[in-house]
Amino acid sequence: MSSKVSGEGLVRVGAVVFTVGALATIATFVPLFFHLTPLPTPAYFASMLMPLGFLLALLGLFRSARAQRRRANAQA
Repeated sequence: MSSKVSGEGLVRVGAVVFTVGALATIATFVPLFFHLTPLPTPAYFASMLMPLGFLLALLGLFRSARAQRRRANAQA
């Protein structure tokens, strides 16, 4: 598996984790706006997946860019 493929995989995984975190964030804030019973604490911890997904996607982008630069330097 090449570095480019690994970087693209990290971006995809990061996008999925970010989406799950975003949905969890929406789900935890809706009861607060409608004065409903707040969700249990694990739901708030699931909201922390959003920045984790962003970080994974960013790492994947950096990894892909670094591999692309290495390939360009090797051809030159």
